[in-house]
Amino acid sequence: MKNYILILVTLLITVALRANDDPIKSFPCIWKHTSYEDLCDTCGCGGNGGSMGFGTGLNNNFIGLRYIAQKYRSRDGIFENSPWINENFNTVQLWAKIPVSNRVVINALLPYHAHNRTFADNTEQKINGIGDATVLAYYNLLKPLPDSIISIKPKHALQIGGGLKVPTGNFEAANNEGSVNPSFQLGTGSWDYLLAANYGLTHRNWGISAMLNYTVKTENSAKYQFGNQLNVTINTFKTYYASNFAFTPQIGIGAEYYDQNKEFGLTVNDTGGDVAFARFGLETTFKRYALGVSSMLPLAQHLNDGKVEVKNRFSVYLNINI
Repeated sequence: MKNYILILVTLLITVALRANDDPIKSFPCIWKHTSYEDLCDTCGCGGNGGSMGFGTGLNNNFIGLRYIAQKYRSRDGIFENSPWINENFNTVQLWAKIPVSNRVVINALLPYHAHNRTFADNTEQKINGIGDATVLAYYNLLKPLPDSIISIKPKHALQIGGGLKVPTGNFEAANNEGSVNPSFQLGTGSWDYLLAANYGLTHRNWGISAMLNYTVKTENSAKYQFGNQLNVTINTFKTYYASNFAFTPQIGIGAEYYDQNKEFGLTVNDTGGDVAFARFGLETTFKRYALGVSSMLPLAQHLNDGKVEVKNRFSVYLNINI
């Protein structure tokens, strides 16, 4: 985990220095493309999408839809020679970001999941339904002033926040039997609490964003408790302008760490772990609309004692300024 954080810091310094060499752009809306929010946004049961992001280059108030696809393979059993099974997590989210004052912003999302997995004997299991709703409030400690946008000096933003994940998704203990992947659920079944911090830096049409969030998970009614979750991501981007369009390619890395799960107060074997990702994305904005795609590929991982592997994650979203 220390190596992941070292890589993040190195990338931050590199891009910040690189930004100083770029010519000034006169376009007045650079800060709209900073994409520096991130949120644990799916079930969060242990390695299933916590770093796909909550950010958008659109204005501070939007509503939109996002689709997230995740591919895993997991052991069908607890033994080293147990066969691998393929698991597909599909999520459609209704999400929004609404400023309630000059300093306070509310982020909210409601997911719908459609997951499936195929066992070694070619039988298939499917689950679908509403996932856990999340509400997160941010307070802007640092916020660029409108008249500072054309300044030659770098512009900074810093947010801190907290929130709540509501157990609107169904948790079925039977889904954890056999396979060692506890993430095959619609929800955690528990009230979970989030702490988050976002930092953004822009200079001319370059930018960098960093996110840190931590989820505290509680025991559900089935006496199962998913491990607390830490997400760290950092993205760099540059915006290009063409008439009424703006194009913002992004590249970054992310790291996730999961504590071990508990059942009836006892630690569950083969749970917890960490994973590091390379992140790639592109956002296109036109007037009130933003269309974005992103992909995450694992760089290193050790999930559930090596018995769960994430293959890739993909996301596409469409937002409209409200």
